[in-house]
Amino acid sequence: MENNVHTQGIVKYENRNILSGILFGLGLAAFIDETVFHQLLRWHHFYDKSTTDIGLISDGLFHAFSWFATIGGLFLFADLRRRNALWLKRWWGSVLLGAGAFQLYDGIIQHKLMRLHQIRYVENVWLYDLLWNAIAVIMIVIGSIILLQTRKILRKQKELNSNA
Repeated sequence: MENNVHTQGIVKYENRNILSGILFGLGLAAFIDETVFHQLLRWHHFYDKSTTDIGLISDGLFHAFSWFATIGGLFLFADLRRRNALWLKRWWGSVLLGAGAFQLYDGIIQHKLMRLHQIRYVENVWLYDLLWNAIAVIMIVIGSIILLQTRKILRKQKELNSNA
């Protein structure tokens, strides 16, 4: 963050960096989940409480949602680059936060509370649940740490700009 014009753009668009990263992370995690666990491994569908056809339709809708989020995040990313306001470290922290939040939501809300599907239909599903949710928490923690680090830098930059 050396160039003052560049840092003013980053400060002005700090929230857009976060939104872009969260959307991209959420979409990417959903895309990987749908591609790997729904299509390649065929462990479950997004909605497993009906026929296979309904499960496949629900997977298609889920896949479309993940791509809308991913593409929305990338449009914001491109806009930030065009404005010379992209802060990659902050963006990657947001990507991890978004991916982890999606995965934790999926693991707790969709798997356990709503019971739309399980990660895998086996006797010891708790091992899969534990690993799934632990990875989500790790991504959230790392993303949050990166965002906190960059927020400190932003505060210093705002103080410098206000004193100038």
